[in-house]
Amino acid sequence: MIELRTPRELDEMKPAGRLVASVLTALREAADVGVNLLELDALAHRMIKDAGAESCYIDYHPSFGASPFGKVLCTSVNEAVLHGLPHDYTLADGDLLSVDFAASLDGWVSDSALSVVVGTPRDEDLRLIETTERALAAGIEQARPGGKLGDISAAIADVCHGAGYSVNTQFGGHGVGRTMHGEPHVPNDGRAGRGLKLREGLVIAIEPWLMAGTDQLVQDADGWTLRSVDGSRGAHSEHTVAVTGDGPLVLTARS
Repeated sequence: MIELRTPRELDEMKPAGRLVASVLTALREAADVGVNLLELDALAHRMIKDAGAESCYIDYHPSFGASPFGKVLCTSVNEAVLHGLPHDYTLADGDLLSVDFAASLDGWVSDSALSVVVGTPRDEDLRLIETTERALAAGIEQARPGGKLGDISAAIADVCHGAGYSVNTQFGGHGVGRTMHGEPHVPNDGRAGRGLKLREGLVIAIEPWLMAGTDQLVQDADGWTLRSVDGSRGAHSEHTVAVTGDGPLVLTARS
């Protein structure tokens, strides 16, 4: 069921968005050569506790997961792009790290993701990240009353295809509210003018993600981490966005 939020409920959702934004900002600053993925997860865990919030990930066990996730972050490195299970890995010079984080505060959820290169960047990695960020901005711009869900998907795809990347539609954006994942599904490719009519109060996570050389995934033995089939690197950008009469409201905007 697709739920629409009242202006009061959107105001109630803002603290969760600010928390998620602050955690991702702290993680971006903490990620560096020599930092362990488990250290990043512990940092996010402390910030959740200090805020009186709850993790959306630690007990999460959807049909595509082998077991409850058990951590509070998704940390995907290099050829991993989605659902990266934090483990004992120390970031090395040039690693491309994608971090996805969602939390619940006062009963409302926000969800966001970013990608960074630690140490010495490669131009092709920066271009990949920048493309996901431009695609995210293009999708957000279409999140306006009276438009169609396909407008968001098509805007994302136009940026990605225009940069020469293929797009996987198996995983994409989704509704956000009292739970992390709800209706509607927001594909990263689609046709403008098609699909669900966008109405005020709709809250969705918009999340373009790309792999440099393929649109096909393979799952790790950990039952969670998704990697490119060809070993090419991936990047991921995401915000939780509300459709309002004043334009898109990015609940997880970072300073």
